Amino acid sequence: MVLKEQFEIPGGLKKWSYALMAIGVLTLILGVVFLHPFSGSHGEGHGAEAYGATKFWMALMHNGIFWLLVCAASFFFISATTLAQGGWPLAFRRVPEAISGAINYLGPVAIVILLGYVWLSDDHHIYHWKDVEHVKQDVKLTWKSGLLNPTMYTIFTVAAIGLWMWFRNWFRKNSLAEDLGAKGDHSFYWRSLAIAAAFLVTYGLTVMSTTPWLWLMSIDAHWYSTMYSWYTFASSWVAGISLMMLFVVYLKNLGYLEFVTDEHIHDIGKFMFAFSVFWTYLWFSQYMLIWYSNQPEETEYFINRVGAGGHGGPFKGMFILNLVINFLAPLLILMKRGAKRNYTVVTIMAVVIIFGHWLDFYQMITPGPLKELGDKSNDPVHFIYSLGIGAGFLGLVIFLAAKYLTKAPLLPKNHPLVKESIIHHT
Repeated sequence: MVLKEQFEIPGGLKKWSYALMAIGVLTLILGVVFLHPFSGSHGEGHGAEAYGATKFWMALMHNGIFWLLVCAASFFFISATTLAQGGWPLAFRRVPEAISGAINYLGPVAIVILLGYVWLSDDHHIYHWKDVEHVKQDVKLTWKSGLLNPTMYTIFTVAAIGLWMWFRNWFRKNSLAEDLGAKGDHSFYWRSLAIAAAFLVTYGLTVMSTTPWLWLMSIDAHWYSTMYSWYTFASSWVAGISLMMLFVVYLKNLGYLEFVTDEHIHDIGKFMFAFSVFWTYLWFSQYMLIWYSNQPEETEYFINRVGAGGHGGPFKGMFILNLVINFLAPLLILMKRGAKRNYTVVTIMAVVIIFGHWLDFYQMITPGPLKELGDKSNDPVHFIYSLGIGAGFLGLVIFLAAKYLTKAPLLPKNHPLVKESIIHHT
């Protein structure tokens, strides 16, 4: 059998990625023109006109954070399976390697967005802790100011993203060096275990801990949840698995990844199913405990989304849709064994899950900064604007992942577990 080891980007994929990036750039330009992100209004007033800059930065932060964490999840997958000495993903490991390569570009973009808002924008609706005078009059924000301040925000953001990029590139360099190494030389394999272990510790201290506190939870700075970082991880993780599935199926349909079988597709489908349930477990645990305790400082977060006292909030429909897409759909459709082996089904479900968790991040970010607008806070125009920015990020991820796929053979060489992956059977 002649293997198609070297990926060549099809013209159609280039056109789609260029078109999506063009939509994103056009949407960004329209936002600069009409939303006045640097208007210097300081967020005064309660009318919708005072929230133009807020909506501009929210759309960028929403998509910048979401797509960065999704791509980081690909390297988390590599690291977790490497440290577990799991051989089955070797047949398609170059796919998550390529997707995680997008961190090298999305990371700096996210840093520019996040620090641009914190240091350059005069808007305070997203992060109230930016307003020094407001913090002085707010006991809770004063108490949290040791962490919630521009300097600490900058240090954690740059350090976290910088470390993700460094570990990913170190692992990738080692992986490519292994291809050129001598047969039977396992030094690269043992080095990959060490890199994976170090990254998992870093990932645990960032994605599963500090960065969601700063980037997302501090939007509702009076509120906190000890499960929030795990919830954020679960959302981005299952979306990352789904993105990986899309690339694997796409390459299989083009005749690549000859050693990837229905067994591998089935196991990736298991991850999609299992971690959709895991996300739901965290969703329910966080919501149920807050609802049951009924403490005002905790329930405020959900009141902004689903309403209270028999009056539905402006985001109630989206809140329920989020649960339907991210729990009921994967549960009912991916439960059967055959569904996880059907390329059409797993492709559709991967798209649904990615959109569902994009929607999850949207409702994590949007209600807090716009709550003073009341029923007008769920603005369809802003949703479409954020969707346009998201299309640009998606196009960039597709383009970058495809580029990285062309830079190495699709099947790793000289890895001691390659044979285990080729004969993999569940």
